[in-house]
Amino acid sequence: MTTTTAPIALATALASFDALWSPRIVNRVNDYDVRIAKVQGEHVWHAHDDTDEFFLVLDGELHISLREPAGERTVVLPKGSVFTVPRGTEHRPAAPSGAAILMFEPTGTPTTGDRHDEIPSHVDSTTGHLLD
Repeated sequence: MTTTTAPIALATALASFDALWSPRIVNRVNDYDVRIAKVQGEHVWHAHDDTDEFFLVLDGELHISLREPAGERTVVLPKGSVFTVPRGTEHRPAAPSGAAILMFEPTGTPTTGDRHDEIPSHVDSTTGHLLD
């Protein structure tokens, strides 16, 4: 996939798939994928050793639990909020009532990071799927 010069309607893109925790690549910016995903329930504890992870909540509410030197905490992101998880920080996204999110990640970054707990069957460990 290359960067597109045509506008992409995110609502239309989100309506084109149903899979949860299985991001679709909607565009590229330099060496980064712009990914969208539908999420519900919990992801897996994981960390990206060499990159930050940017989240934008398009719909619903996203919770991101973080394991930091000072302890564990959870950041709650309502619709329209952004948050960046610093590289190397163990984190677990969750959406108790469901959400739609947009992420910026370097192309080829696995959704389950470089280090992770056992991957549950409802989580797609991928570097992103091309949008149909």
